[in-house]
Amino acid sequence: MNGVLEGADVTDSPRTGEDTDNVTDGTGMDLDAAEAAAIIADAGGRARDRLQPRHRASLVIFGLLYIFGYGLTWLILRGQKPFHGPDPATFATATLLAVVVSLASVEEARSGTGVRGLSAIRRRAFLLSALAGYVAMFALEGALARAGASRPVLDIFEASAPILVIGLLYLARSVTMPVPDWPVAGLGLWLVIVAATSGYAGAQAVWGVEALAVGPAFLLVAALEPRLHRS
Repeated sequence: MNGVLEGADVTDSPRTGEDTDNVTDGTGMDLDAAEAAAIIADAGGRARDRLQPRHRASLVIFGLLYIFGYGLTWLILRGQKPFHGPDPATFATATLLAVVVSLASVEEARSGTGVRGLSAIRRRAFLLSALAGYVAMFALEGALARAGASRPVLDIFEASAPILVIGLLYLARSVTMPVPDWPVAGLGLWLVIVAATSGYAGAQAVWGVEALAVGPAFLLVAALEPRLHRS
């Protein structure tokens, strides 16, 4: 008995010291602490990337709608003599498009955040802000018309106001998300700039300027967003 014990290899006993810092990956292979930390960090990065909402399909659709919708309106108004602006249906269509963009943004936010708690409160606040913005937009146009604003002034407002509301909502939502969406935030800032400055082109040209400035911006962000999220 003692001979067996004396002949046993002492290396078979549990080891201490530096080996206690190692972990096993489940296949018998040992990983040191640095490798384990790298694996955990990589898994965390993949999880954050999956939580980041993707807007590519909706951005492409909205970009094309703005190019063709606003572009067609510009072509119609270009031939008006005398100028009397678009019919009310055109403004209603532009506003409807803006509402659809906002609602799609809310749904995308839901897919990238939780369904309860602070995330749910943020989505409700965003939706209420969007509705308040559009109600205020219609109210302001009514006030301008009642004050005697000319048809060209109202035309510029009808072209730019929906884009301004979308830009502000995109900008605010994207930078306040748990994982900020900087490409869409940049798009929102660009829309605000376009809405604030394109009216200087005139009542007839404002629709064409915004078709060329807004539509391609949506398409550009749709093309760049996947690469920007991977960087």
